[in-house]
Amino acid sequence: MIGLAMVMATASLGEALADQPAKQAFGAATLPNAGPASPIGSYARGCMSGAVALPTDGPTWQAMRLSRNRRWGNPRTIAFIEQLSKDATKIGWPGLLVGDIAQPRGGPMASGHASHQIGMDFDVWLTPMPAKRLTVQQREDLPFTSMIMKDQFLTINPQTWSPARAKLLMLAASYPQVQRIFVNPAIKKKMCDTWTGDRTNMGKLRPMYGHDAHFHVRLFCPPGATDCKPQASIGQGDGCDKSLAWWFTKEPWEPKKKDPNAKPAPKPRPVMVSDLPKACSAILNAPAVSSEKQATYGGPTAYTNPGAVSVKAAANAPDDPNLPSEDVGLPKP
Repeated sequence: MIGLAMVMATASLGEALADQPAKQAFGAATLPNAGPASPIGSYARGCMSGAVALPTDGPTWQAMRLSRNRRWGNPRTIAFIEQLSKDATKIGWPGLLVGDIAQPRGGPMASGHASHQIGMDFDVWLTPMPAKRLTVQQREDLPFTSMIMKDQFLTINPQTWSPARAKLLMLAASYPQVQRIFVNPAIKKKMCDTWTGDRTNMGKLRPMYGHDAHFHVRLFCPPGATDCKPQASIGQGDGCDKSLAWWFTKEPWEPKKKDPNAKPAPKPRPVMVSDLPKACSAILNAPAVSSEKQATYGGPTAYTNPGAVSVKAAANAPDDPNLPSEDVGLPKP
């Protein structure tokens, strides 16, 4: 890819951060590089070039938790979010509250996610967008609304779940560019048990703990993005089978018995910049765009001032208990 080669050629400090923990190095980047748009590596081990920002406000969406500085993505992703938000209003959903997308240059995050590294993932709250524009502080403080019972993490709460939320999920799953959508296993089961409409895309809803107040959309690698590593296919079927029943057994969360004779496992080593695709080091050190306004999707005229909120480096941002490390260590997602 010629454009990516140009990014690498302009990186004057390409190897300088190779031995730094990747989450610290990428969390410290507050603006994207000025190179061509491209996802690099895999969803959970990569970075991105040429990211653009979702405008903080649109007619049918509002970006949340602005201080996290995670509303950056591949241009295709941002365009899709805007389209989904518009289409959602046609089925009676008032608009999207958009959570994390990715950091300015992608890469591992200090908290909250194992994926979201190449700008092709994003989170949508299961809370409808209010009619009023939320202030910056309200976007920081608004609590999550869980769809499951407080003390029963695999049981739907009938007081919060609604058919409108089911419609929103199936709408999101209906687009051909959507690879999969992570939801809490209880939500997947509820969908399997109660959805009476077209079930063609039911299999895209993948059970994963933690996704009880938001759903996580993952898009396919863009056409021609040769440096983007696709995830394995979800396969055939609606996923309302033994693979779903497994999540309601003890196996997924019960600690494995330790062998008393086994040697102690080595302390986990943090992912380093050098562990990522080679191009990520160049992207990390490439010149930044001039400003967030210039890098907003839709151009400077689409930019909306997020207000007087200081952007925290990801290393200093508080972890959000509702955004777990979602696709690490658990099979069958």
